[in-house]
Amino acid sequence: MTKKNDTLTSTYGLVVCGGNSSRMGRDKSLLQYYDKPQRYHVYNMLLPFCEKVFISCNAEQVNTIEVGYNFIEDNIAYSNIGPMAALLSAFTKFPEKNILLIGCDYPFLQATELQQFVTHCKNVPTGFYNETADIYEPLLTWYPAASFNNLQNMQEAEQYSLQHFLKDNNAVKYFPADANSMTSIDTEADFIKTVKILKA
Repeated sequence: MTKKNDTLTSTYGLVVCGGNSSRMGRDKSLLQYYDKPQRYHVYNMLLPFCEKVFISCNAEQVNTIEVGYNFIEDNIAYSNIGPMAALLSAFTKFPEKNILLIGCDYPFLQATELQQFVTHCKNVPTGFYNETADIYEPLLTWYPAASFNNLQNMQEAEQYSLQHFLKDNNAVKYFPADANSMTSIDTEADFIKTVKILKA
């Protein structure tokens, strides 16, 4: 059970689902692994850890968001720059807030893992770290408000890699207890396989 004091200070959660989902062939945020579409499952999972939670979406997805869920539409100024668009759109709207950025395509991520993760989020960017691949997971990362200026500078320089941002800013590496929490589901075959695993 998540305790009230697990809430991150001045942090808004952002569920990223604005991608093209080209490999999946359909909107990954609407895939259902649990009792509701993944975008809402992750949204609800983030609520105990954040002051507010929003779904990050593109213009085409706006009308598909169910009533009662907050959302932030990608700012047109940040078109076609990948996940950085979601982060910059959120910071532009709420520049004084930290952002807990979580992708919608990590079905093995559990609240218990987030509960451990948030204890590491202090003053600098903090992200899940894939030790095997030796990379951060930018869509499983806490970005403090102080990141906004650097991200803006990168965007203006046409540098859109959040991975590079995390490396350049010596982000804290969080090694999850369950490495499967970083498994991203990108194809229909992977989706079918994952559903079978979760229901086993």
